[in-house]
Amino acid sequence: MTTAWGLYGQSLYDLAAEEKADDQIMEELEAVRGIFRENPDYITLLSEPSIPGKNRIQLLDDAFGGQIHPYLLNFLKILVEKGMLRGFSTCCSAYRKSYNRDHGISEAIVTSAVPLSEDQAQALQAKLEKVSGRKVLLNRRVDAKVLGGLSVELDGKLFDGTVGGRLDEIRRRVTETVL
Repeated sequence: MTTAWGLYGQSLYDLAAEEKADDQIMEELEAVRGIFRENPDYITLLSEPSIPGKNRIQLLDDAFGGQIHPYLLNFLKILVEKGMLRGFSTCCSAYRKSYNRDHGISEAIVTSAVPLSEDQAQALQAKLEKVSGRKVLLNRRVDAKVLGGLSVELDGKLFDGTVGGRLDEIRRRVTETVL
């Protein structure tokens, strides 16, 4: 991640880790990200050049002052001052990537045809943790195209146990067969 936003997110993580505030800031970063997703007009407002910078900074202070770590608040202020707030999500991703690396966490994307029950998700998470030797965070997706089974992406590797994947493999083999 070599974008400016990625570098900003990495810098925030480096500072937070050095000050032993990385856990708190990770939690608050995700909360702020959720607020911004639910209220995209707020980002538009904070990015509006016709509003003086001092007023935009005051909006951040009013919304988040005393509720989030000062480093995170100052980080948001820097993004607003530099006109880079629209890349906040990329900053969060860079922070999360470094946080996961340093805390032995892997993220898995699990795709199924129907939503997994909590018991199924917990069993899958336990199995992935055993296989990888790391704590695993499951991101669940539902896609009817898989027809059945599961597709799991973990640490850049794809494990495709879906009916759709098997059918694609059969099609590929049939088309490669020379008669």
